[in-house]
Amino acid sequence: MKIGVAGSIGRDHLMTFPGDFTDSLVEGSLAKVSLSFLVDSLDIRRGGVAGNIAFGMGVLGLDPILIAAVGKDWADYDAWLTRHGVNTAHAKVSKTLHTASFMVTTDRSLNQIASFFPGAMSEAREIEIGPIADSVGGLDLLVISPDDPEAMLRHSQAARDLGIPFAADPSQQLARMEGEEVKNLIRGAKYLLMNEYELALTLQKTGWSDRELFDQVEIRVITLGSQGARIEEHGKPTIKIGCAIERSKIDPTGVGDAFRSGFLAGISWGFDHELSAQLGAMLATYCLETIGTQEYRFDEAEFMSRFTESFGNDAAARVATKIRPRVVG
Repeated sequence: MKIGVAGSIGRDHLMTFPGDFTDSLVEGSLAKVSLSFLVDSLDIRRGGVAGNIAFGMGVLGLDPILIAAVGKDWADYDAWLTRHGVNTAHAKVSKTLHTASFMVTTDRSLNQIASFFPGAMSEAREIEIGPIADSVGGLDLLVISPDDPEAMLRHSQAARDLGIPFAADPSQQLARMEGEEVKNLIRGAKYLLMNEYELALTLQKTGWSDRELFDQVEIRVITLGSQGARIEEHGKPTIKIGCAIERSKIDPTGVGDAFRSGFLAGISWGFDHELSAQLGAMLATYCLETIGTQEYRFDEAEFMSRFTESFGNDAAARVATKIRPRVVG
């Protein structure tokens, strides 16, 4: 199964604040917030939603096709993804701009405040899906993750025009997009991927009821944080899965992207939605236990041991027939 992953590529600046943001919020004065937090640490890592999703799929043994606009400082990131099985041949490299930057501060309760500077991502609207699909012999699924908003809309329309099934993952760009834009992104999607808050925001912005939103897509995948995820498909019972057993909570950045990596890998391998979501939950837990969105590591034996511990022997036996992790130093 050939999966194209469209979206952002960025440099993550990850900071940690030893207190709670809420301790500095004054009730009745939220209309005039002016705050500065002295952080304890700064880690600069590779990131961006498309990069994170493609990396996770590559680590599991797949060969996703990256569709993104990147900066003139792309070379080392390119080599990293390539070593992990990602097809980067179709990335659009800017001649003038640097790769996008994501800056996030996480407090001790794992609440986050983030900002994003698009940089070269603003050129993503110039990418054409048709020629890329032709060059790889067709796409079986196009993932449209957070990116330049115009690019996201162009990609979803191209997928409809070309008959390519697509997964809409508006995520962080919901705050930027207007209601009609959100509607145009989502309509006709095979999969809609979002968390509970993003679902509520989508309903608010579009004016759709929950049922009207569900009717726009085939399958809806809602992540529920520490409660796992649920998968809704027309005419079928709702599937609910829990989280994988964790060893620690280090950094939530990129956990949702890791879930998508595992879920999409399962779909690519022909697994049902429950098993695919369990695979996503396992990868999300690895990400949660690591600083950086592309720093988790495992070999096949370790992964299968932990997957079995979390989801049982029967599920693990099915996963074992497909998973061949790339172990890269």
